[in-house]
Amino acid sequence: MSVSHPPTTTLSTRGRITLPKPVRDALGWDAGARLVVERTSEGVLLKPVASIPETDPEEVFGCLPFDGPPKSLADMEAGVMTEARRARPRNKSRARPRIASVLEATSSGER
Repeated sequence: MSVSHPPTTTLSTRGRITLPKPVRDALGWDAGARLVVERTSEGVLLKPVASIPETDPEEVFGCLPFDGPPKSLADMEAGVMTEARRARPRNKSRARPRIASVLEATSSGER
């Protein structure tokens, strides 16, 4: 019976290590992947750098300029519907309930 050993690597004189290929493949880390290095009580933890930094909503609300009166909920829903229709034209041969009708029925308690 053979004993399975965890993969190992060696620290070079320049402070570099090579992660074993099976580990890189399992994690989906390709050459050039940016990793955060955290020191833990057990050693070192490597984690991929977040592609989008974490933010609080307060940091981003109002970051895009808008010159005009505030939009109502009805205005926003109409804008979403207009863009949805533009992005996905309906196939008239297939009868489906209109999204606006479904939204109206849902908000009034009908089904």
